[in-house]
Amino acid sequence: MTFQRIFSGAPWEDEVAYCRALRAGNVVYVTGTAPLEPDGSVHSPGDGLAQTRRCLEIIEKALAELGVGMDRVVRTRMFVTDIDRWQEYAKGHREAFQDHPPTTTMVEVTRLIHPNMLIEIEAEAVITG
Repeated sequence: MTFQRIFSGAPWEDEVAYCRALRAGNVVYVTGTAPLEPDGSVHSPGDGLAQTRRCLEIIEKALAELGVGMDRVVRTRMFVTDIDRWQEYAKGHREAFQDHPPTTTMVEVTRLIHPNMLIEIEAEAVITG
């Protein structure tokens, strides 16, 4: 089996020793993706919908670097700091996956790595051929 890794340049990739996405055979795993700007700042503090959209943009870019579309995503996991705001996160998720819904889980966590982060998303995709 061959492995292909994609790095996004996130500040924690080197420090923790992880990659943004990893293709192992016909499966792609996208690590927990936080709503970061290219400069490392948190995107839209306080806005759950905007942060969800940003996480999914980063995921989409990582998948695209592996030649995979969002329609191949079979599972997402959303880690959120306030489950009462679930509708904001759900709206962003629905926008990305309405025509090809994956399985998903949303779990409330105490906090994420930066206090302005409201959500972090993982994804898995399956490729044919």
